[in-house]
Amino acid sequence: MYEPIRTKSVHTTAGDPGAYPHRSREEELDIQLAGHLSALLAVTDELGDGEGGELIARQVARLRGAPPARHAGLSGATPEALHRKAHALAGRALVVAASRADTAAAILAAERMDAHTAALTGDPLVAAH
Repeated sequence: MYEPIRTKSVHTTAGDPGAYPHRSREEELDIQLAGHLSALLAVTDELGDGEGGELIARQVARLRGAPPARHAGLSGATPEALHRKAHALAGRALVVAASRADTAAAILAAERMDAHTAALTGDPLVAAH
């Protein structure tokens, strides 16, 4: 009823571990965390927060082994929209940092979330924690 397959399969088999490179879970989390922090750095730079940008850049450099590319690209978004975006990015970074038990990155992400919450609400006590 069916004709047997006579050509080699284009799919890899489970028994062929050298077919594609594998990364460990920790390497994948490092890549994710560096990506979230890099995106946060871009928004932080656009907001003009030099001190916050330097702290984030140090963490990205630690994760990637090289300093991050920084640019002065402006999105034209309002400061409120930028703070909301930065808060969300810091939240994503916090989740990944907690998942990989990276205390330094988790503390930085939480502090950045507090700073952007303070900027949105106008409450200076939020940033003091």
